[in-house]
Amino acid sequence: MKSDKHSNKIKRGSDVIALNIISYAFCGIVALVCLVPFVMIVSGSFSSEKAILQNGFSILPQQFSLEAYKTVFKDPIVILRAYCTTICLTIVGTVVGLLLQTMTAYVLSRKDFGWRNAFSLFFYFTTLFSGGLVPYFILITQTLNLRDNYLALLLPLIFSVYNLLIMKSYIMGIPDSLIEAAKIDGGGEFLILFKIVLPLIKPALATVGLFIALAYWNDWYNAMLYIKSEEKYPLQYFLYQRVNNIEAYKKLLSNAAASSVASAVSLPTQTLKMALTVVVTGPIVLAYPLAQKYFVQGITIGAVKG
Repeated sequence: MKSDKHSNKIKRGSDVIALNIISYAFCGIVALVCLVPFVMIVSGSFSSEKAILQNGFSILPQQFSLEAYKTVFKDPIVILRAYCTTICLTIVGTVVGLLLQTMTAYVLSRKDFGWRNAFSLFFYFTTLFSGGLVPYFILITQTLNLRDNYLALLLPLIFSVYNLLIMKSYIMGIPDSLIEAAKIDGGGEFLILFKIVLPLIKPALATVGLFIALAYWNDWYNAMLYIKSEEKYPLQYFLYQRVNNIEAYKKLLSNAAASSVASAVSLPTQTLKMALTVVVTGPIVLAYPLAQKYFVQGITIGAVKG
């Protein structure tokens, strides 16, 4: 009997080792597949336009060139201003959005709130039906009169029902007895929220905060609709405009004489796109390691408790 148990333990141990090897190998392959495109983007940004057009993209730079980055930073003051606009919008939007969604989720998670189901249905209803682009545009530009205003970039992304559901699911995991004990000790709602609830929901705060920050950082659509002044352009829309201007200029030269075609081909269109991608995604990529330990836990709890 002892030998059978010992052999079963060895078999289970070998099964676990084999499963771990397969799991780590699979995750490594997936990570490599995800990493290769980004490496090719970085490599393409340091390659010459001529080499990209002739040979395509590769893992290593072809005919090393900084022409694309020189084009991007041709006017550093302008791009730094766009960076400052995006960074300020991301920071303010993330902080205010987290505060609003946490407070709303806390209220909706309280069982002693009589209108909890009615408000939950109202929020959920907005995820199924919307007024459409035209009423939304009229609301921003005419009713609120926010055309060419920073608030037109801040307000549309400040609240998300999806993030609210994640936050609500996480807060509902906090024992009711803990909140009741705080109320017995004389704690008010705001004190309970900021002193007891918030320290216990750090994974959800990191997850939702990362979602909000990514939404603000990648937003260009609202700027296209509502912002007219170039000095108010966020980073994404500013770089989008620059690529479009270069491509339009290249097409204009391509329709000119044959001598102008050579100058059109020399414009770093493809490498410029790669350089712009690196410039845009570089800072936000650095945020992932800071939130990674909370990210998976927050998503898992939001998915399980729905």
